[in-house]
Amino acid sequence: MTIRPLHTITEFREVMALEQEVWGYSDPEDAVGIPMFVVTVKRGGMLLGAYDGGRLVGFVYSIAGLKNGRPMHWSHMLGVRPEYRAAGVGRELKLEQRRLSLAMGIELMEWTFDPLVAINAHFNLRRLGIVVEEYLQDVYGASSSPLHKGAPTDRFVAQWWMHSARVETALVGPPPPPDASAAEAYPGVERVNVVERRGSLVECGGYDVDRADPRLAVTIPAAFTGMLERQPAAAHAWRMASREIFTAYLSRGYQVIDFSFSPGADHGTYLLQAGSAQA
Repeated sequence: MTIRPLHTITEFREVMALEQEVWGYSDPEDAVGIPMFVVTVKRGGMLLGAYDGGRLVGFVYSIAGLKNGRPMHWSHMLGVRPEYRAAGVGRELKLEQRRLSLAMGIELMEWTFDPLVAINAHFNLRRLGIVVEEYLQDVYGASSSPLHKGAPTDRFVAQWWMHSARVETALVGPPPPPDASAAEAYPGVERVNVVERRGSLVECGGYDVDRADPRLAVTIPAAFTGMLERQPAAAHAWRMASREIFTAYLSRGYQVIDFSFSPGADHGTYLLQAGSAQA
């Protein structure tokens, strides 16, 4: 496996084909195309490809930006062929993206991810060491991708302070062991919401947006993408409930700092903390 920057029209076409394979867009407006790749990689953007022999199996794409007057990078897309995801290709792409960014003097990278997709939450919080303090409502509008279609595209903004002790700790050593039980996550921490089960369906029951504990736990379903396809009404209900929960607490200064998820469980749990956890 080799990871290298991509610069040519031929390489950009490979990336576009992989975009389509991963996201399955039916509307071309949702995809990133050749002109955007050409312009951005010439002016501070970064497009990296992971190759198995001569075959592109993954890519990550970020663009240069400013936040509060300081240079940063916005990582717009990370895509990996399904058969390579368990091999850690996505994480290796992020590590190379981090290495090159730090070499340019850039310490902050941001991107969005769906707060209801458990596997992405685990990857971003546990494996990369990001924090979250911003929630965006329907930021991309209606999506034509089967992965997102049917619910507003609400997103967390991941903050990756790439030179922080928090990130260094997350990146050193083997991956953390799976949590023994999501139900046992964060003992003593108050739960914001209640999970209700009806057969195979996991629903969001009551929730409290007025707590003021130093730490709080928020539960989400483990299989939101499948729920979007098979139980869209339940998925929409989760979106609206989680929107209210996260908007309320993040607006009052809480950060999302961790995610507990056990393989095979029907739900995962976020840990929220009042104040900053960036260091």
